[in-house]
Amino acid sequence: MLKDRQIKLVVGSLLHDIGKVVYRSGDGRNHSASGYDFLKNQAKIEDTEILNCVRYHHGKYLSSADIAPDDIAYITYYADNVAAFTDRRDASVQEDGFDKSIPLDSVFNILNGNHGKSHYAMQVLNPKEAINYPTEEAVSMDEHFYKTVIDNITNNLLGIKLDEEYVNSLLSVLEANLSYIPSSTSKRELADISLFDHVKITAAVASCVEQYLQSQNETDYRELLFKNAKTSYDKEMFLLYSMDISGIQSFIYSISDKGALKGLRARSFYLEIMMEHVIDELLERLSLSRANLIYTGGGHCYILLPNTDDVLQILEKYEKEVNQWLLETFDISLYIACGYAVASANNLRNVPEGSYSELYQNISKMTSEKKAHRYTPEIIKYLNIKKHGGERECNVCRRVAKVNEDGRCPICEALENMGRDMLHGEYFVVLCEPQEYALPLSGNRYLTVQTEKNIKETMQKDSYVRCYTKNDFYTGKLVTTKLWVGDYVAKDATTFGELAEKSKGIKRIAVLRADVDNLGTSFVYGFKRDKDESYVTMSRTAALSRQLSLFFKGYINKILAQGTESIFADSGPRNVVIVYSGGDDVFLAGAWNEVIAVFMDLRKSLERFTQGTLTISGGIGVYPESYPIHVMAQETQFLEDCSKECDGKNAITIWNKEHTYPWHEFLEKVAGEKFNVLKDYFEKNDERGMAFLYHLTELLRSYGERINIARYVYLLSRMEPDRDSLPEVQEAYSRFSEKMYLWSQNPKDRKELLTAIYLYVYLNRKEEDV
Repeated sequence: MLKDRQIKLVVGSLLHDIGKVVYRSGDGRNHSASGYDFLKNQAKIEDTEILNCVRYHHGKYLSSADIAPDDIAYITYYADNVAAFTDRRDASVQEDGFDKSIPLDSVFNILNGNHGKSHYAMQVLNPKEAINYPTEEAVSMDEHFYKTVIDNITNNLLGIKLDEEYVNSLLSVLEANLSYIPSSTSKRELADISLFDHVKITAAVASCVEQYLQSQNETDYRELLFKNAKTSYDKEMFLLYSMDISGIQSFIYSISDKGALKGLRARSFYLEIMMEHVIDELLERLSLSRANLIYTGGGHCYILLPNTDDVLQILEKYEKEVNQWLLETFDISLYIACGYAVASANNLRNVPEGSYSELYQNISKMTSEKKAHRYTPEIIKYLNIKKHGGERECNVCRRVAKVNEDGRCPICEALENMGRDMLHGEYFVVLCEPQEYALPLSGNRYLTVQTEKNIKETMQKDSYVRCYTKNDFYTGKLVTTKLWVGDYVAKDATTFGELAEKSKGIKRIAVLRADVDNLGTSFVYGFKRDKDESYVTMSRTAALSRQLSLFFKGYINKILAQGTESIFADSGPRNVVIVYSGGDDVFLAGAWNEVIAVFMDLRKSLERFTQGTLTISGGIGVYPESYPIHVMAQETQFLEDCSKECDGKNAITIWNKEHTYPWHEFLEKVAGEKFNVLKDYFEKNDERGMAFLYHLTELLRSYGERINIARYVYLLSRMEPDRDSLPEVQEAYSRFSEKMYLWSQNPKDRKELLTAIYLYVYLNRKEEDV
């Protein structure tokens, strides 16, 4: 639980730079003074300690301030410097002489060797608006926009209480309004860190410093953090902490096939909420806010914590409690491995060079060790004596448990209800008392889905703990955060059978599994420029992770709803369903041709969104609707691995490993050159087309490096038009047969042609051909 002083420190640190927005909206004074006056007069904040954090967060004003040596303003000052250093800028410089019309630069400008010059449009973060792609078109931030932002923040500050119940709501307000505002407007420095990311890191650092100094019984903040600040940069005040859930794949996909699609989506979302809940329960025990959460997605997270003995003891105890709950609830299918690395403020800004990436290496080593030795003697003993709550196997998850009349365990029964409600639910509420169809969470907590009609009433009950909202910003009592959720679902098609019927040509479904290539390396080393590692900092890690989460959890819904036209599908909403879309990976199912179209759209959008600095690889399996879901998951994982093994990755695999291609080859040669030749010819000569292609396919795939040329030529000759055919028909055949022959001579062309034929046949196959 956050103490009153800690809450003031978080609020003051989050709002310490609000004067920058006021200054850029037309106020001509320094941003410390303008921010102080704004909060006191417009936002009606009266607390002196909060206001001091804003008024005195720069040394120029702090040196002459008449405040106590243990005033939290000193902590905010120190944390602001640390956060600014991780932005790679001088925190002591004022706004004077800066160009306040400068937009936010893209964090991808310097990722993975890029030398981009893109920036973002002048926007607030609104999931209902178009995707804010980086652009090189001229963007000039104006005073009217900044005034609008100030009005938004003012209205929200007047509507919430600055206490523990609303502190995370304040974080959401600032995220919505400050995400596309640069922290620095200096032309001498990179402007790729948003004001939101800066104030969030400032609050995280401040919270850690306060607890660390308390543990050391240090109260003279002026001496330690102001007069001797540089010395303190080497003190190991911080822990960079990580949690990683193992067993996600088997938990989601090891279910029966009845109602599989709905069940898959519910299970993946349940795990996502479970992870958020585990994080929030830990933060509550540590007396920290979600400002300290650096990244979460895909079943793992990174959190900045204070390096104290109390924190280390809490971490050890909490990890054991969560894993015991996972064991009791899900047997051995889920496990959480945790690791941490001790860090100084200098380490967080990569001083000395390499120290920041070393933190992640140490964390990875610790979590890997725990995964390798998860079965302690105590756990083995527990498993040997554990008694199950029933004697029947659940017909959905296959766990032995107490099941209902339909053969489902309580969790699977609740998950079925969650799958139905999650599309329409707006609030995902955590309670401390069980409720019908509620899903269990660690710490004797339970998850329910509610709408706006009953949420206010629920918030007043003693059983209310917190809630999460979906794909929009809300403020309210213990509204912990909004969750970006990839929840797109095709209209009038929610089962595999219905999706198959939406297919073009052969009635099949497809499953896509894909993720970003080399993302871990990009996080740790991606901002290294030649031998210069000074841009490898926590601020950029946070900015990068937030952008990718926004893309794969939020913007993906818009991409699927606005599909672009291709050879595989028309433009418009896609007939697919997202099963899971996390911080960097995707699992979705749908009409087979539209799944390919979706993957093409995602690749193109990701390339534009990341300025070509990141690529995506994946596998697509095509199946009849009755194919076992767990087998689909296994096979598409293998297909994804085939793409990852492609030289340079950035690849797609369809059907099997023989159809693996780098993206440029698939788009230009397979779905481009060769498919178009087939399409152009057979659209005008359809009578013998399919039969010819079936025979041609047998020849192309049966002889490895060499094919039976005589039979191949004979087959081509049988397609030759009659002598009295029109000249253009004969000419078309001549061009077609020549290309077919030339492509047959080269193994690479032959492989591409075979894939193109499969795609053409699948798209044009009639039911009577099956």
